[in-house]
Amino acid sequence: MDFSVGIVGLPNVGKSTLFSLITQQEVNIQNYPFTTIDPNIAIVSVRDERLEKLAQLKNFKKITFSKIEFIDIAGLVKGAHLGEGLGNQFLSQIREAKIIVIVVRCFKDDNVSHVYGEVNPERDIDLVNLELIYKDLETIEKRKKKIEGEVKSNKKEALLELDFLNQIQNLLEQQKLLFSTLKENVLKDPIILSLNLLTCKPQIYLLNGKEEDVDEKIKEKILSLKADYFIADLKEKPDLSSLIKKAYQRLNLITFFTIEGENEARAWPIEKGTKLIEAVSRIHSDFKEKFIKAEVINWQKLLEIENWHKAREKGVLKLEGKDYLVEDGDVILVKHH
Repeated sequence: MDFSVGIVGLPNVGKSTLFSLITQQEVNIQNYPFTTIDPNIAIVSVRDERLEKLAQLKNFKKITFSKIEFIDIAGLVKGAHLGEGLGNQFLSQIREAKIIVIVVRCFKDDNVSHVYGEVNPERDIDLVNLELIYKDLETIEKRKKKIEGEVKSNKKEALLELDFLNQIQNLLEQQKLLFSTLKENVLKDPIILSLNLLTCKPQIYLLNGKEEDVDEKIKEKILSLKADYFIADLKEKPDLSSLIKKAYQRLNLITFFTIEGENEARAWPIEKGTKLIEAVSRIHSDFKEKFIKAEVINWQKLLEIENWHKAREKGVLKLEGKDYLVEDGDVILVKHH
């Protein structure tokens, strides 16, 4: 699945608890257990009140929400980039994820040991991020070696790439995370994308503890990284729907809906800026060849009018072609051969 979220953290911080809570409380779950050193993967539904309201228009019993994938990744230890613990495996599993949820222990409990002695969330955040930085530095070194011959031959493209790699390396050596330092257009540069760097992945922090366990300095630290955070005491089995929604947003996803001509109301996740032809080919691969046009209406407008045919009569439905950029909340009916 393209839309995957890696759950990361030191051992004994609540990663697996978070994973099981996320997968238990959501509907339509498929669970894929692997052996212990492989990550657990679950497909999780993203609840959407808009879809529930649209389903009521036609009394549909079947509702299918958008889905994203959560990966429970093996515990990280200091020196993971050198292969400590399950280091290499751990870091390659993070590569599969588009964004990272970092679980940080803030709770005090003498019965649960901390891998590095006392509970110190700030140190733990630095420790996780340093491992990601070291791994990225290693990736860049490998790439520089690969283009060494072309650089010696003064090939223009290789020289430009080397200059770019040196700039990135310099930022990492200053212990900067790339997702919060580089501009969006640079993060989408083909060289950056091909390297699949770990510090380019957006981060969400789950601070495991009660509100009083979380120091203001920790919040400031996370905000300075341009990351999001949630405070939740996982022992209390909190509602995690807002975390799931935030992960969906950080994956750069929006949602369109289908309700006409089906027996179900369905949400479809697509990346922001997706053209209509690409979006509808998610519904059915044939639509790419057979597409003529599509009727499109905003979900709220449709709820106000209460009926697709009335919306058509009132001229509120827009007829759109292949290049229309789908907007969040569009309800779409495809016309095809």
